[in-house]
Amino acid sequence: MMNSEEAGPSPQALVDGLTRLLTVVPQGNDIFVGKRQKGGVGRVFGGEVIAQALMAATAAVDPDRLAHSLHAYFLRGGSEESDITYRVERDFDGGSFSARRVIAEQDGRPILNLAASFHKLESGVSHQDAMPEVPPPDDLPSEADLRRAVIDQIPERLRRLMTRPRAIEFRPVEARHWMNSEKRPALTHSWFRTVATLPDDPVLHRAVLAYVSDMTLLGTCALPHGLSWLKGELQSASLDHALWLHDDFRCDEWMLYVTESPWAGRARGFNQGSIYTRDGRLVANVAQEGLIRKVTPKP
Repeated sequence: MMNSEEAGPSPQALVDGLTRLLTVVPQGNDIFVGKRQKGGVGRVFGGEVIAQALMAATAAVDPDRLAHSLHAYFLRGGSEESDITYRVERDFDGGSFSARRVIAEQDGRPILNLAASFHKLESGVSHQDAMPEVPPPDDLPSEADLRRAVIDQIPERLRRLMTRPRAIEFRPVEARHWMNSEKRPALTHSWFRTVATLPDDPVLHRAVLAYVSDMTLLGTCALPHGLSWLKGELQSASLDHALWLHDDFRCDEWMLYVTESPWAGRARGFNQGSIYTRDGRLVANVAQEGLIRKVTPKP
């Protein structure tokens, strides 16, 4: 029988930790601090910086306006060794829309610029693309189970990272390409949700979705080439990231993330995504371009 330490944190503890991570601390004069990931190593995950920047921007907007879009440029890789400071500029407040700019800085240097737009709730004409027909999440294994099944093939230095408990559960429709060289169409479908309940706060759910939207996306442009980060065949980094939030949703309920890559070249890959609720509502779209270079694996 495992003791509590061996079993690791509970699902609710993982989600509470994610909530704390994404919640920025006000310092006055529209300046906020995002705390570092507890136990984080190496480079900060880009989705974390985007989500914290969005939370900072939202804190400087009237509460009757919710984010409907954001556009971010990654300038430098952030480090898990330091907190991040977010400086918000109040560019515009109109009758229905507000615009904010955020500069994320670490150790005195900017690492990300983000612009976000906020909108009062209105009614209007509506249409959407239909959600693809895929197996439901209940019929699919979790990504955590899939990772454990191939752990012996993973380089030892990466095994702890691959198997650590996560606040977000993924259930992919297609097989992951971690250790195989199969060339596949640049299209993926993945169900996801938090592993425990989130508070009833639409601002937090938008931040969590911004966090998740940076997952599985950049790797889509590597699929047609049979290349893998885990095998040391790729150098990559996100260059920019855009997210459009269409409607309300809950990230603690199953949602489908569909990603595709219509183009790659010139050491860059373009990827886009659509996010649906389980009942088929299209609630978000994503676009991202990233650096992607083929490299020779180190022996």
